[in-house]
Amino acid sequence: MKRIWTTVFATIQCTMVMAQTFETNYERPVGDLMNDVAQRFGVRFKYNVDTVGRQLPYADFRVRPYSIEETLDNICKYFDWNWWKQSDKLYKIKPYEYPRRHVEEGQQMLNYLSTLYQNKEQWEARRDTLRREVRQRLGLDAFLDSCVLGKPILSKITRHDGYTTQNICIELTPGQHLFGTIYASTAKGKHALIICPDGHWPMRYRKDEQQRLGTLARMGAVCVDFDLYGWGQSAEEVGEAAHHTSRAHVYQAACGYVLLDYMLTNRKDIDHQRVGVMGGSGGGTHTVLLSLLDNRVTASAPVVHLASHFDGGCPCESGMPVQLSAGGTCEPELAAVMAPRPMLIVSDGGDWTASVPTVEMPYLQRIYGFYGAKEQVRNVHLPNERHDFGPNKRKAVYDFFIDVFHLDRSKLDENKVAILPDEALKTKFK
Repeated sequence: MKRIWTTVFATIQCTMVMAQTFETNYERPVGDLMNDVAQRFGVRFKYNVDTVGRQLPYADFRVRPYSIEETLDNICKYFDWNWWKQSDKLYKIKPYEYPRRHVEEGQQMLNYLSTLYQNKEQWEARRDTLRREVRQRLGLDAFLDSCVLGKPILSKITRHDGYTTQNICIELTPGQHLFGTIYASTAKGKHALIICPDGHWPMRYRKDEQQRLGTLARMGAVCVDFDLYGWGQSAEEVGEAAHHTSRAHVYQAACGYVLLDYMLTNRKDIDHQRVGVMGGSGGGTHTVLLSLLDNRVTASAPVVHLASHFDGGCPCESGMPVQLSAGGTCEPELAAVMAPRPMLIVSDGGDWTASVPTVEMPYLQRIYGFYGAKEQVRNVHLPNERHDFGPNKRKAVYDFFIDVFHLDRSKLDENKVAILPDEALKTKFK
């Protein structure tokens, strides 16, 4: 019986090989080819794509026996897929994502960008072009022209241990509002201002965000966060699906811009020489963006965000084509617009920021070096941590703003922050 099955299998193989001719474009089912590739290189594949019924012309000619990754390039590009190495023995096959690239591609981009400027004068010419074109491609000015910017609605001030909270609501476009909360120090005198774009974690009302902003306020800052477009109270107006649109990109950028302008214009307790932006993940994207758009920002802290090979996976981060500015750019170059002003980059080993110490930081230090200010760009890398805004990442942010804004370290105690229910941080205006 075994001999019969062996003969049948050999016949099938022979028929398949005979069918692969120039006239048939040497075509094979892609699933069969991937099984052969897995066996050849001793790896496994995890699929986020459907291979059923997919035929690949010139299939075996796409295999490079010396390189699985070149082999996967040749196969995936035909179907507009991409591959991602999960471990030495596991690769994930996914649809092509325009904001996501491999680390090596990020390094190549930074190498290319570095050829465009050899000194401060050449860099600043490039910087000015980036500022202008990012603003144009984002469509910020057209959006701001459409804003009604009604009189802000401010809730009653609630007092806590060393700080206060007050909700703020500003109508941006007809029927659509910016919703946020101001965490303000109760100490006398002028305070640093920190605008805090939110990331894709469970709403801005969560415990770790209240701890972070409350602690910074207790140490002498005024912090303001705001809902993502289509999240929190914003979702009640526009629906959750609105978040996954290009409008979310410009709307969230405008929220940070409008809040910054409002706080500097209307608050008497703000020190205009100490203006920061700080956010994690998607909030890191908007930290970089606001720092680029408004030169009143004097310190920036993008957390678990910055990478040369990833622009942000949500339309609220990459819905408008800002990465095409000035002939092509990436997040580290956009962040470098801060030079020589202080910037902290917090990264970890469990997400796309794992490359920061070896890829992105040398590039940024070169730009800051044009000003003799390499020490002004800092990196706290946490190789054993993953993508969150956990205690060690918050500590890095506290240490940074204590240093650059001269906050009161003696007030650093997260246990003193009152964790309020969600409803307490929402504006009741209808």
